[in-house]
Amino acid sequence: MIFKLSSLASALLLASPVVFSQSFDGVPGNFPADFRLRYETNDTDNLTKSATALTLRSRIGYETDNYNGLKALAEIEDVRSIIDEYSPESSGYDPVADPVNTEINRAQLFYTKEALTAVVGRQRIILDNTRFIGNVGWRQNEQTYDAALLQYKKDNIGVAYAYINQVNGIDFSETDISGHALNIAFDQLPVGKLVAYAYLVDIDDTDFYYDTYGASLSGQKPLNDIKVNYLAEIAIQSAYENGDKDAIYYHVEAGATLQDVNLTLGNETLGSNDGEYGFQTPLATKHAFNGWADKFLNTPDNGLSDTYVRLSGSLDKLKALVMYHEYSSDRGSDNLGSELNVQLLYPFSKNLSSGLKYASYEAADSGSDTEKFWLWCGLSF
Repeated sequence: MIFKLSSLASALLLASPVVFSQSFDGVPGNFPADFRLRYETNDTDNLTKSATALTLRSRIGYETDNYNGLKALAEIEDVRSIIDEYSPESSGYDPVADPVNTEINRAQLFYTKEALTAVVGRQRIILDNTRFIGNVGWRQNEQTYDAALLQYKKDNIGVAYAYINQVNGIDFSETDISGHALNIAFDQLPVGKLVAYAYLVDIDDTDFYYDTYGASLSGQKPLNDIKVNYLAEIAIQSAYENGDKDAIYYHVEAGATLQDVNLTLGNETLGSNDGEYGFQTPLATKHAFNGWADKFLNTPDNGLSDTYVRLSGSLDKLKALVMYHEYSSDRGSDNLGSELNVQLLYPFSKNLSSGLKYASYEAADSGSDTEKFWLWCGLSF
């Protein structure tokens, strides 16, 4: 343990003073760089040993100057382990989803003209709150897409359409799909922001597909010295997993902000098709939902109801967040446990930031008690 902690402290100290330049004299364009050193533990009650990982994620790229609205970007990403007492790097340990490898993270062409933007190639796609289409930016190797993306934004209307033919997963896997994503947003309406979407995902070389159609309404309104926030979302899904399946999704939130402190209550339910299938979100940033212990990355066949309370606030530059989840099945009365999440974020400067995060999941009718801890430092240009 002393070796692990001293290694962590030394690595954090070595990471903080590094300085890089975004451009070089006489060379057009710029060289974006991003580094994140992270310490992570996973203690899950099972037959394997608790995991300890210290990993460094490095991204270095080159972006051309803008030529009549056209520019290009290429970026390499590398994940290395300093402490590798975790699966899949070492057998017999609990998992940490940060395998070691190197890949081309992004390779894309941009074209921008007035309200229209087009991106073709390997890219990061983030739509709305990432519940259905996201980059899983929390993991050291983010999820990217080989895709063509068109975006139109003018006044209070935004339209995004993407055709996706490959998903590059956080485990460095490559999955061929035929995917269509359409997202239409109407912002600054009297009732808030209205979004309608259709996400159609067909997994190539299989019979599996997931067609999701939905809409959401969100906003914030002042009430004397308090700001009231709200969210209502519903979606239906037609899928094929060893037979035709149908499921419904809904998400509701209500909260209030006083000065810099927000308290929000909510429920997110991923429904069930008669106990044979649970509503799935195959391209989502799943870690951001249903608890950071990642116990429900795949929705159980009986569905999932996640009732939560979220408290967040800031003190100077320090940002704090605490969440508590109660989980149950959508179909039946299964108690799926509870979870506490805590996070602290502190930016030292525009380029240098740090964070601490903790998740504690307590199992009930099924599952295993799990504790996870993270400490990280990020440097970007």
